[in-house]
Amino acid sequence: MYIVGENIVHPLHGAGVIEAIDELKIQGETKLFYVLRIPKGSMTVKIPVAACDDIGVRRIVDAEYAERVMNSFKEITVDMTQNWNKRYRENLLKIRSGDLMEVAGVIKGLMEREREKGLSNGERKMLRSAKQILISEIVLSQQSSYEEVERRLNDAFNQEY
Repeated sequence: MYIVGENIVHPLHGAGVIEAIDELKIQGETKLFYVLRIPKGSMTVKIPVAACDDIGVRRIVDAEYAERVMNSFKEITVDMTQNWNKRYRENLLKIRSGDLMEVAGVIKGLMEREREKGLSNGERKMLRSAKQILISEIVLSQQSSYEEVERRLNDAFNQEY
């Protein structure tokens, strides 16, 4: 079980700080929920304590690993299928994995595709979401600002082109 004040990651929402542990009565049964505050936009997410393992909730990576992800962004190679549906499903699975390198690969692939051909609305939304997931975790692990990490990510991508 995590504690109030701890930094954790929800694979689909990103990293945040546990603000509280709430008890909620649902269909006559009392259940515990983590109240996770996501730094960007001050969004809160309630996560059922009992489902954390199934969802893929985990502690944030350490600052060293976060830096390794940022430094390796330029070298990540992506091979995305041309079929929109298949590409979307594959990217969603990578994001849901919670693996920062996989999420970085999705970001890079979608950024490349956006530069070359443009993105559909669904993929544009996925790119924003993947960036938020990656950046929010790096912000918390390195105690940096969202804007700084986003700038570094964009700079790493633009150095290739």
